[in-house]
Amino acid sequence: MRLLGNLSQARFWIRGSLALAGALMISVLTLAASVYWQLRASLPALEGRVAVSELSAPVTVTRDARGVPTLSGRSRVDLAWVLGFLHAQERFFQMDGQRRLAAGELSELVGTVALNLDRQHRVHRFRARAATVLAAMTPDERATIDAYVGGVNRGLRELGAAPFEYMILRSTPVPWTAEDTILAVYAIYLDLQKDDGAAERQRADAEATLGGPLAAFLFPEGTTWDAPLDGSTLPVPEMPDGGARTKAGLPLLLKGGGEEAVSRGSNAWAVGGSLSARGTALVANDMHLALRVPNTWYRARLVLSDESGGTTLDITGVTLPGTPSVVAGSNGKIAWGFTNSYIDTGDVVILEPVAANPDLYRTPTGPRRLDHVEERLCPKGTACEILSIDQSIWGPVIATDRQGRKLAYRWIAHDPAAVNLRGMLDLERAVTAGAALDIAHRLGIPHQNLVVGDAQGNIGWTVTSAIPDRFGFDGRLPTSWADGTKGWNGYLAPEDVPVVYNPENRRIWTANSRVVGGEALAKIGSGAYAHGSRARQIRDKLFAKDLFDEQDMVAIQLDDRGVLLERWQALMLERLRASKGNSRYAALIPTVENWGGRAVPDSVGYRLVRTFRMEAINAVYAAYTAPMRTGEPTPASGHSTQPFVPKQADEPVWRLLTARPAHLVPPGYRDWDAVADAAIEKVLSAVAGQAHGRLEAFTWGAANRVEIRHPLAGAIPGLAILLNPPSVAQSGDLYQPRVASPRTGASERFVVAPGHEGTGIFHMPTGQTGHPLAPYYNVGHEDWLRGRATPFLPGEPKWHIAFEPQ
Repeated sequence: MRLLGNLSQARFWIRGSLALAGALMISVLTLAASVYWQLRASLPALEGRVAVSELSAPVTVTRDARGVPTLSGRSRVDLAWVLGFLHAQERFFQMDGQRRLAAGELSELVGTVALNLDRQHRVHRFRARAATVLAAMTPDERATIDAYVGGVNRGLRELGAAPFEYMILRSTPVPWTAEDTILAVYAIYLDLQKDDGAAERQRADAEATLGGPLAAFLFPEGTTWDAPLDGSTLPVPEMPDGGARTKAGLPLLLKGGGEEAVSRGSNAWAVGGSLSARGTALVANDMHLALRVPNTWYRARLVLSDESGGTTLDITGVTLPGTPSVVAGSNGKIAWGFTNSYIDTGDVVILEPVAANPDLYRTPTGPRRLDHVEERLCPKGTACEILSIDQSIWGPVIATDRQGRKLAYRWIAHDPAAVNLRGMLDLERAVTAGAALDIAHRLGIPHQNLVVGDAQGNIGWTVTSAIPDRFGFDGRLPTSWADGTKGWNGYLAPEDVPVVYNPENRRIWTANSRVVGGEALAKIGSGAYAHGSRARQIRDKLFAKDLFDEQDMVAIQLDDRGVLLERWQALMLERLRASKGNSRYAALIPTVENWGGRAVPDSVGYRLVRTFRMEAINAVYAAYTAPMRTGEPTPASGHSTQPFVPKQADEPVWRLLTARPAHLVPPGYRDWDAVADAAIEKVLSAVAGQAHGRLEAFTWGAANRVEIRHPLAGAIPGLAILLNPPSVAQSGDLYQPRVASPRTGASERFVVAPGHEGTGIFHMPTGQTGHPLAPYYNVGHEDWLRGRATPFLPGEPKWHIAFEPQ
């Protein structure tokens, strides 16, 4: 009987367990169905009709198989409304993140994980500045923004459910405002420029701790790799002698190294009509940014017609979600692209205290009291906090120096001139390269190298936007403006901004490094230019031929030759051969000897040489910059305990290793051969640790895999599979035209001759939309990864929406 009772009890528990499992399964399926329904409901509309009271005339939108829209209408304001609608339906979460990033409000959406970033950005009070920018706008400029805002909010409302990211965050999207469009531009300032005068502060720190001669040697503003358009050179810093190594002698050796500073940067170049197979100018542009899902840019074609049906504007290019204009592309008359200029757009101002009163500082008109501004930070899920900001007449206090003095930052981004939509709308309609260059000087965007070419074959370069007109100093170091002998006289007049137009060689190139020298360089200054290797490699390719078509330009964009590493390969090989009897070194010789010279996935030799160069540089800078890393780092001081390796580090270390000055050998090393040998030992350690000792597995592709991620991909298990493109080994590196790292690279590539857009070429990672269920999600990504040519213009229409006045 007891056995029968136990069996009965077991059956009861089995039935109960099955019922519970069934209930759980039903709950899981119900949840999955709910999630799927919300995902489906938040898909953008691809077909249908939309009645719009704000439109003055009908607008049609067709999308091709890649999701690239063509907007056709009669008014630019109408097109702005419809573009806002499309941006909201495809990219609203991205837009929301950008406005919150600039305003220092990101933690309100994602929680305390973004609180430190909010503290850093809120100092600039960009939301308040955005209101000032809007108040100064012309009526037509404001009408365009207001139309765009109306389209964004209508597009958001028309979705059947909020974008899926808000479901994950358990949040509700907040409507778009005109201030938010200005904040989207400020977000790019924060991405492309330093918001704390880092370059000047580092120069000052180096001079104070290392002494002038060593600081100038280790932190040059350019090298012999520079390839400026005017052929100018900079003075080569002298190698410090035995008595001027540092203020306190050569520092003690620190183990470990830092990452070499590099510019994400961009490439842009153009050739004149006489060198183009099309007879017009030919323009190439690839803007390098942090890669993410969705991509920074949203492709679009905008077509305007008059009442008789004649086309008055036909422009194709990339737009920035959150803003209503085309950023780069071609309108049939001109084609243009950008690279970050890295000119000097801000200055660190030393605030001289008055009678040890921390609230008083000296000015040309007498002592003034710092304004104390309080900002309220309210992270999601926790209590609000008050951020106190000290504000001077020159800008907010962003740090203190080693003497304890407060440092303010005078930054162009704080001025109303920093954002100007009218200029971008005018650039869309420019019909000659000369006109585009004139417009560039009144653009309100983060300062870019503008490269432009037109249908008549003219080409040109200049720097965009308002540029400080300094007096009494050169902007290289933090400086006191207290006595009135130093400061800004507003901005440079347009005629004083450097311009290159139709150079005799009919070629223009930029790659974030120095573009001009002499008096022109003195006007625009240096905000930490990129190493010149990319620009030189592009320049040399442009001079290798006298006739170019689109495929030739793409070949330069995809150039993955390791020209910068060639001399390092020779040095490494020399040291390996000199160490006779060392079997570990001998095992590397065949691979280094036949390294291939290209950053391709299956190359072991490239990775060996690259690692050797990096470790040699790290060894020197870890030792020499040790005094710059004393003390505890704080947000206010900005001091770091990590070795600082600047963008131009390659040449100082190369000079040391080849000149072999005995008085500058870092402590702990016998001689300069020992430094090189230590770098080789680091290479061997990397092979052991990262490839489990298997040399054949130490490939460049193993280190340089595409790792593009949606910011919420890790929020739910399995979500990454749905959102992220595959991790794939890729060609390219940070020192060559094909810029590539796991999470940085070409956010777009295009080559186009104005008037011949049908033969143009375009690539873009991750595709048009941020929605994983859209039929064109990540379509085009593989073409970008492999460098396969795809058309610049949208393809055949596949989906159609009609927007009709109500």
